Amino acid sequence: MSQLFKKPFLAIAVLMLVLLTACGGKGTGTEPKEEGGSSSEGEVVNAKIGVISYMTGPGAAYGEAITNGFKLAQKEINEKGEVNIELVIEDSAGKQEQALSAAQKLMSDDSIVALLGPTLSTEMNVVGPEADLNGIPIMGTSTTAEGIPQIGEYVFRNSIPEALAIPASVKKAVDKYDVKKVAILYGNDDVFTKSGFDTMKKVAEDMGLEITTIETFQKGQADYNAQLTKIKSQNVDLILASALYNEGAVIMDQARKMGIDVPFVGGNGFNSPQVIEIAGEASNGLIVATPWFGDKEDPKVQEFNTKYEAAYKKKPDQFAAQAYDALYIYAEAIKNAGEADRDKIKDALLEIKDLEGILGKFSFDKDGDVIMDPTVLVIEEGKFKIFE
Repeated sequence: MSQLFKKPFLAIAVLMLVLLTACGGKGTGTEPKEEGGSSSEGEVVNAKIGVISYMTGPGAAYGEAITNGFKLAQKEINEKGEVNIELVIEDSAGKQEQALSAAQKLMSDDSIVALLGPTLSTEMNVVGPEADLNGIPIMGTSTTAEGIPQIGEYVFRNSIPEALAIPASVKKAVDKYDVKKVAILYGNDDVFTKSGFDTMKKVAEDMGLEITTIETFQKGQADYNAQLTKIKSQNVDLILASALYNEGAVIMDQARKMGIDVPFVGGNGFNSPQVIEIAGEASNGLIVATPWFGDKEDPKVQEFNTKYEAAYKKKPDQFAAQAYDALYIYAEAIKNAGEADRDKIKDALLEIKDLEGILGKFSFDKDGDVIMDPTVLVIEEGKFKIFE
């Protein structure tokens, strides 16, 4: 071959070798690990998940428990070696606009394949539609208001909705105390507490209870004298209260000081050890329904308690437990999807059936809502106990 033809031939050969190497790059197993993409069987699937959590502000105890639950699960999952999860955490401060801004920031990163949070249903009402529009799965671990999973096909939750929890707790209270008359008290400036009120009102009406009065309040309110004075004058058998823990604890404290000693049934936001810390003995008599009972004689529950207390020097609550299970649910979906792909993870979530968590067995219905049975608890002697 003449010298004239040797150089072009060599150049073409080199170019073809480069192209073949580039096309075969995905088979090396190194690129997926760097970018969180697909991996061959037996390799670790890397996934980056965004978290929107209530980390600062009056409800920060919710966000602290939730992110602690995520981090504990993340450590364990990554140690198992099937899925490697990176968490990117943003603070919402419990505000819709900040939650939406945090979500948009996370969704703009193409390497983030799923979202966890936000904490409040109020926040999810603005974040959920945006996540659905962007085709990224989002799972609420504490969003219990009616209609959350129905926002869109990418919206899920693993927290028991108020529509299941409140009827269970009201029924047990009515049966135990032979309740005939109730008063309802709720925060009217929050989607979550308003949704809880709607459920409480419907349950009371369906059970034929007399609702003597419906009283409202706002977040951050300090004085409930007017509402409680009216309730006291009507000699009710039970008070239904849809509140977050800050307002709920203050309401119970002021009610007991006024001589109101009837039981309270609270919504999901009321279900926090913070109620006991703030209200002390006044919190006795609060009845709530929850999937989480920390004193349950279940080895998995007790092991979780031990690990959580060792890591964070406090006992876990239902928000920590729900978050812990939620990340395990995502890990299962990512493993089953075989790669860190938004659409495939969404499809894999819908296929999860009876996945064992510390809260029980998890499945999702066609809307992405959790299928679970609640446990009814009551605060007695400063502790949550099974309500019998």
